[in-house]
Amino acid sequence: MATFTLPKNSTIRKDGKTHRAEGASRVQKFKIYRYDPDSGENPRYDTFEIDLDDCGPMVLDALFKIKNDIDPTLTFRRSCREGICGSCSMNMNGKNGLACTTAIEDLKGEIRITPLPHMEVVKDLVPDFTHFYAQYASIRPWLQTVSPTPNGKERLQSPEQREQLDGLYECILCACCSTACPSYWWNSDKFLGPAILLQAYRWIADSRDEMTGERLAELEDPFKLYRCHTIMNCANVCPKGLSPAKAIAEIKKLEVERTA
Repeated sequence: MATFTLPKNSTIRKDGKTHRAEGASRVQKFKIYRYDPDSGENPRYDTFEIDLDDCGPMVLDALFKIKNDIDPTLTFRRSCREGICGSCSMNMNGKNGLACTTAIEDLKGEIRITPLPHMEVVKDLVPDFTHFYAQYASIRPWLQTVSPTPNGKERLQSPEQREQLDGLYECILCACCSTACPSYWWNSDKFLGPAILLQAYRWIADSRDEMTGERLAELEDPFKLYRCHTIMNCANVCPKGLSPAKAIAEIKKLEVERTA
């Protein structure tokens, strides 16, 4: 009989701290994942009560409130606060999203916040993107050409050619889609995942790129591309409203046409 053991530090401690908002009339509870690998201790959930009358409307506002006024050790990524940089991606009440564009009032009951699933945790709500970024670099996400630039100037596109990039260029690499994908959970060592494949198609679809054949040949792999089973979790969680599954389907169609 096979014996399975949980990885070190995978068990959640039950001695999390509770910080109450005394005298507040509109209280919202946040249950936040806390983990510091340097401490050697298992992770825990700390509960913070926030006075909504003294806090901004978004989840990121609540995290700032906690860090600035209650617990300065709380660690999370953030930058633009406008849904552009993708830094504050995390899991809120079981769904991946951006803390800066997720309204507190849209989340029901006690709000549970954890890091993005299936990523090593650097600390608290900060996942390690090293592998994700390495996969991104592997698709060579830049314009590749072999012919000289016309007249030594820029490479032009028609409006119709430019429209082919709509729904692709808007990706902010927040990893919400990839970390919501069960296939990526189990095969992330080989499967590129929704975000990276959408980015791959962004360059394949670009009329100015001259390496379409080479890009498709690189993706023709049982794991890199074909672990996508159209579960559609990626489209469900994308904070920009994109559909990585559609982009992946387009790549598959091109692969068939290329080898037919």
